[in-house]
Parts: sequence; structure tokens; C-alpha cells
Amino acid sequence: MRIYFDVSCLNRPFDDQAQDRVRLETLAVTSILEECARSRWEHVSSVMAIIEIDAIPDVERQRKVRQLLPPRNDIIDLENPILGTAKMVELMGFSKADAAHIAAAEAHNADVLLTTDDRFLRAAQRSRRRLAVKVANPAKWLEEQRDVQDT
Repeated sequence: MRIYFDVSCLNRPFDDQAQDRVRLETLAVTSILEECARSRWEHVSSVMAIIEIDAIPDVERQRKVRQLLPPRNDIIDLENPILGTAKMVELMGFSKADAAHIAAAEAHNADVLLTTDDRFLRAAQRSRRRLAVKVANPAKWLEEQRDVQDT
């Protein structure tokens, strides 16, 4: 299974853990990343993630988040076909960055794009029939995976 994390997910372990939702999402993200490290699942990404990480003002946080990226050969460049898809996705109501993440995840043949961004999730829900990749919250997605295993 190929998993694409947007930067909100990669940031989650470094967010304030005082809220239950943040702690739950952090546990999910770290669990999924551990499964990727064990080669159960494959972590893929894009240059869009690098661009967003480079924009993080806190240099130490930027360094920590960057360490969560997959190896460079699993990070896709944003070339013309992907940018063309991103423009079409943007017309569905997604931000430029979110559209680039979707286009890159689709180009990677990702099974799921994980995000903790509620606005992104709502837009994806509205457009789910037109997207080639499932967009989900990491905690909910991981719970679904556990439910499937239990059956």
C-alpha cells in the first residue's frame, strides 16, 4: 500500500499535544510511519512537501519534519503532467498546494493521501468521485485498516 502524507501530517508529532485530537492523530501518524519503515506500507511524497517544509519558520521544527520524508527516490518532482493535473484539481476548489499534493499522490499511484487539515478533508469529501486517490484523516484511516484486519 502506498501512502502519501501532506505536511500537516508530518507536522503533527511536533504540534502541542494538549488536545486529544492532536495526540490521537500523532499516534496514528507515527504508527503509520513505523509501518512504512518496516516496509509493510510504502511512504511516498513530492517536491510540494519539501517546498512547504522549507517554509516552516522554526528551523529546528523544519529539520525534524524534513527527517520524516521518505527517501529521495520516493519523492516525485512536480513536472508538467502533474502540474496540469494540479490545475484541474484546483478548479474543484482546492488550494494550489493541496491540488499539487493530490496530483502528486495520483501520479505516485498512492492508495491514500493522509491529511489532518479539515478544510482539505471537506473539499476532498465533496470531490471524492472525481479524485483518483482517497483523502483521509490518519487516525480514521488507521482505524479502518485495523477494522479490515480484524475481519
